[in-house]
Amino acid sequence: MSLSLILACLWVLMATVVAMLPMRRQFVPGGTLLFLAPVLIAVIWWEHGMWFGIAALLGFLSMMRNPLRYLWRRAKGEKPEIPSE
Repeated sequence: MSLSLILACLWVLMATVVAMLPMRRQFVPGGTLLFLAPVLIAVIWWEHGMWFGIAALLGFLSMMRNPLRYLWRRAKGEKPEIPSE
């Protein structure tokens, strides 16, 4: 197994742990994971080909769908609400 796939597995485990944190404690680690994911997906795509890259991208979109929706609404100028605890 390559280093990029091991890092992807660790990324998934860290994202799962972050999702279990209270909402106010998710921002910094979640933002870090959100920032690192495209780099990791690109490396997987480069090393293992298109199908593994697409699988990694779909997994990322599935796990980060709510933060991405929030950022998309903010980019459009809306003021989305953050869920309470």
